[in-house]
Parts: sequence; C-alpha cells; structure tokens
Amino acid sequence: MIEEPPVLTLIEGFPRPTQAQIDALKGIPTGFVCDAMNGLGSLATQIAPIGPDIDCVAVGPALVADNGAADILATLAAIEVAQAGDIVVASVAGHRGCSASGDQVMGMLKNRGAAGFVTDGPMRDYEGIVEVGLPAWCTGLNPNSPYGSGPGTVGGTAVVGGVSVSSGDLIVADRNGVVVIPHARIDAVIARVAEVKALEDGLEAKVRNEGFCTPVDIQKMLAEGRAVKA
Repeated sequence: MIEEPPVLTLIEGFPRPTQAQIDALKGIPTGFVCDAMNGLGSLATQIAPIGPDIDCVAVGPALVADNGAADILATLAAIEVAQAGDIVVASVAGHRGCSASGDQVMGMLKNRGAAGFVTDGPMRDYEGIVEVGLPAWCTGLNPNSPYGSGPGTVGGTAVVGGVSVSSGDLIVADRNGVVVIPHARIDAVIARVAEVKALEDGLEAKVRNEGFCTPVDIQKMLAEGRAVKA
C-alpha cells in the first residue's frame, strides 16, 4: 500500500529569460518565431485566442500549472507564485468537458501582474474576461465548473497542445497562436529572427512594389530534372 501523494507540488528555481530577451521578441509575429525554429514551436491549432474582443498579444516567461483533467488547483496556486510578466500555461490534459478558467481567475492573474494565460482546455465567463482584458488562449468556451482538489504541480513541465512546455521557456503569442521557445534556445532564436525578418521584409517589398509572383523557378527545375511535364 502506498501513501497518498501530496495534492500540490511547487517547483522553484527554474531558469527565467532576462528582460532583454523578452523585449527582443516583443512585436515579433509568431510566424517569424516559428520560422526561426525550423517551422516548429506552435501549440496545436485548437489553442487559439479566446475571442476578438481582447488584444491577444503577449510575450513572457511560462509558468506551468500542471492540473489533472477537470481540475484547477495548480492554476489557483500559480496565481500566488506568479511574477509580474509571467504567462501562466495551464494544462488540464486537454480535457474539454468543463472550463479551465474564468473571469475571476483572469482578474486575479491581472492583479498579480501576469502577461497572459494559456490553457489546453476551454474557458468561461467570456464577457467578464473581456472586461478584465488579460490576453488568453484556450480551446473554446464551456460553462461547466472544474474542481480544485488536485493533485497538481506548479513550476514544472507539461505537454500542452502537443508541445512540451517548461517553466522558464519563453512564450510568444498573438492572434495566430502560441509559440514556445525552450529556454536554452532563446538567444539562438533571437539571432535567427533578425535574419527571418530581413528576408520577409525583402520579399514583402517585392510582392507589394514589384509585382513579384514567381516564387518557384519552374524553368530551372525542368532544366535540372527536378520537375517534369506530363
């Protein structure tokens, strides 16, 4: 017979991005960030901005609240340990049978100074969340109530939307979705983003100003045998 596990585990001391690293990615589209990570890094499409009435743009360190399905104990605990600028990433194991957060939780997170909230479950109290104004990403809306009994872990790692997210990773999120930059890769991604932006700016200028419409050189591909006519 084993002992009952603790209902809440708090993990401390995880590395955090610097303010300079956070600032370097503010205003950068999530698409550029994914391009800088070889086209990857985004959470599943189902995790989307909660609605059109909130400016869902945020950049900040992930604080992972790993809840079980239909539970929010870790999320509630994350409110107390969050630092200003954190983005709480609340895993509910993808459960969609009840809400993973509502307007009161969003209000407390805003009071705490959080920069945003991400979950792989639904949310509720849309009108109240709009009034709070904290950027939020979720899988939709569901008014059913969650429990707060645990077990849960704050400050660790969880798989959210098909991506492993660790506390201290850097979250870049906008209307297009949520991207996770592993902490160890932040500087490399920042450097690569500058290159991606230069390439995108150059292509945009050609498309808008020069009538560019030939992204694939078909004649060259035919000459090299990489394309054939049938």
